[in-house]
Amino acid sequence: MGRGRHRGRSQRKHFKESRENVWKRPRTDPTVDASDNAVADKPSWEPILTDNPNFEEYYKEQGIVRAEEWDVFMEILRKPLPAAFRVNSNSQFCDDIISILENDFVKSLQAEAIEGGELEAIKPLPWYPKNLAWHSNFSRKQIRKHKTLERFHEFLKLENEVGNITRQEAVSMVPPLFLDVHPDHFVLDMCAAPGSKTFQLLEIIHGASEPGTLPNGMVVANDVDFQRSNLLIHQTKRMCTSNLIVTNHEGQQFPGCRLNKSRASEKGLSEDMPINQLSFDRVLCDVPCSGDGTLRKAPDIWRKWNSGMGNGLHSLQVILAMRGLSLLKVGGKMIYSTCSMNPVEDEAVVAEILRRCGDSVELVDVSDKLPELIRRPGLKTWKVRDKGGWFTSYKDVPQNRRGGVLVSMFPSGKNLTDSTQTTQNNENGGVNASEDGCKETDKSVVDAIPDEPVVEVSDLPLERCMRIIPHDQNTGAFFIAVLQKVSHLPEFQEKPNPRKHSSTKNADSTEKAPTEEAVVTADAEPVESPVAKVIEADADVEKDDSLVEHEKEKNTEGETIKEEKEANSSSHAGDKRKIPMQGKWKGFDPVVFLKDETLIDSVKEFYGIRDESFPLYGHLVTRNTDTSSVKRIYYVSKSVKEVLQLNFAVGQQLKIASVGLKMFERQTAKEGGSKPCSFRISSEGLPVILPYITKQVLYSPMADFKHLLEYKSIKFPDFVNKQLGQKAIDLVLGCCVVILSDGAYCFGEEPVEVDASTIAISCWRGKNSLGVMVTSADCQELLERLAERTPKTEVGSVNGSNGDSGGPADAMETA
Repeated sequence: MGRGRHRGRSQRKHFKESRENVWKRPRTDPTVDASDNAVADKPSWEPILTDNPNFEEYYKEQGIVRAEEWDVFMEILRKPLPAAFRVNSNSQFCDDIISILENDFVKSLQAEAIEGGELEAIKPLPWYPKNLAWHSNFSRKQIRKHKTLERFHEFLKLENEVGNITRQEAVSMVPPLFLDVHPDHFVLDMCAAPGSKTFQLLEIIHGASEPGTLPNGMVVANDVDFQRSNLLIHQTKRMCTSNLIVTNHEGQQFPGCRLNKSRASEKGLSEDMPINQLSFDRVLCDVPCSGDGTLRKAPDIWRKWNSGMGNGLHSLQVILAMRGLSLLKVGGKMIYSTCSMNPVEDEAVVAEILRRCGDSVELVDVSDKLPELIRRPGLKTWKVRDKGGWFTSYKDVPQNRRGGVLVSMFPSGKNLTDSTQTTQNNENGGVNASEDGCKETDKSVVDAIPDEPVVEVSDLPLERCMRIIPHDQNTGAFFIAVLQKVSHLPEFQEKPNPRKHSSTKNADSTEKAPTEEAVVTADAEPVESPVAKVIEADADVEKDDSLVEHEKEKNTEGETIKEEKEANSSSHAGDKRKIPMQGKWKGFDPVVFLKDETLIDSVKEFYGIRDESFPLYGHLVTRNTDTSSVKRIYYVSKSVKEVLQLNFAVGQQLKIASVGLKMFERQTAKEGGSKPCSFRISSEGLPVILPYITKQVLYSPMADFKHLLEYKSIKFPDFVNKQLGQKAIDLVLGCCVVILSDGAYCFGEEPVEVDASTIAISCWRGKNSLGVMVTSADCQELLERLAERTPKTEVGSVNGSNGDSGGPADAMETA
């Protein structure tokens, strides 16, 4: 009762006052009786603590911001993070969405902004190109909860669901912009979940390619966590791309799929395959981190934070970055980034990989890029904290702490005492400076009084790194470094290391990548700390059924991964693990090229697809070895096809969770009878295949098109345009495509030329009616966009039409 009354009172509070109380959490003490009158009068919430003395001491000591900025820095960290989102530049309605934001919400939300003490409600981020990214002065919780923002919230939800926008933290948008991705690039996103940056990379690849063509490049999105991979697939499937592979590996064990000549000859494979090794032009290495840059979004970190979080992840971060560089082509670029402010996770990692790689990798100066993005240069000096003590140099670390405090955490990366201690350090997980190509220099140490702590200053150009600080542009915090591989890595870094490194215990831990593709050498002890990568997506995103199949479908073809109970029970660290060199990964459906010519020919004939214009042979894959049981068929681009061919040749080293674009889906009809084609075109695949379809096509005027979206099904006699109704009757039973012709529709035999602006939907020609095969969200979104284009005279006729013309489709049942 008390909780309900408080909720009612809070809704009646002034908007400005409510803005100050957005960080609340309910009391969860199970011993309290909620029916007690005394308890009922108490507030049902308590403020989330935004105090952590250890945090304040740590970052004051590190000098992250100047002393005179400290109060402002802490004040902004205690405020909720404003919501931000990106408009999909490849969306058919990109210009419409931007126009709505500029001409509607900028003005309509202004009153709420002023009431909340802000100058602007929403505005484009000044540093993001083409006004595609927007910043709101309301937190995500405010947008969800307040009635005055309800219309804006519904707009964001709908456009996010259909893929027109992506809700993403502003600083999270930065790394892909510095990666300089081209449409022909092979890109690896090493720790990709939840997928907002992957989506961004795909946008860039598709946006830079020629209109109406598929890019020659591709993105491999990898994540070690089984559940987060689910979120990754959910995010990226909104992009409707055939240029994506989602994998489920430990990043530090990501396979290079190198095909050697002897193995190729044994298997009877041609040595002149398009690619004989999986290497990348660009790598995004956004590593697991302590996440204290996300305090404004995840305030519970205030309570959990301690300096050991960063120390525990440092070694893993170095290993991940080194693996990324080993997979990078010479001349390629890699972004190393974290959502942490901790120099042990940031500059210390960058410094260590520069020392290991010597002259083969350089830290790129990007200070002239995105000038409107305010950022600070990287630090040259910092300290390491452990067990309540501060260390400025590795020589000060006690021997019994050198297993947890590594020499690579310090600015010089060197043990400044004798070589005996250096050797002993390496045996305890440190890094041998001489083996890492460190250049001995006196510049790394500031002159100090005897018996005083030595202050180390890095001689590497770490000022080229960038740190985004929250109070500079009202954002979260982020760290970014751009690295370029100018030559092959030193030989000792390219050789595999027999030591195994595991970051987490997870479903992937029972099966490792091949030994010949082992992680680049790392001299630190394995890190068993939990990965604290912060999820950037809404907690209310539903679990996507494209990843995990239901139990009842275990014996049928699934889209991606089947649930595997045994995967959650991790093997003991000392157990010997058999490394699979070929065959399927346990718990994952196979990826199989579809070679059934009869099936492919039936699809081509039914939809009038000419293979020379849109090749299907060699580009269709399924997740089932039994063709008769195939439910879904995926289309892959040329680049993805080449990677799949290489993967087969090397014994399926890639553990593939999702691949390509769902193009066709098996469909059955209740009315029975045989159909020329059992596969319908999926709504995701329609934009790609639409220009090449010459049969089963209807061209609809606006009124009938809107009726289909609104009522979901129209009986043939009830079409406003009777000629269209007759054309629908003339179609063959099964899937068809309805194209909006916007008043200039064509009922002749010649197909109308389609382009990126063409609006079309998949439908089903049933026995007595035509029904849409589009989600409710897509129907709603299309109706809203079309309402903006409909003349007022037509709006009345549409809204005044007979609602009885529609009804449930009479002939559809999804297989």
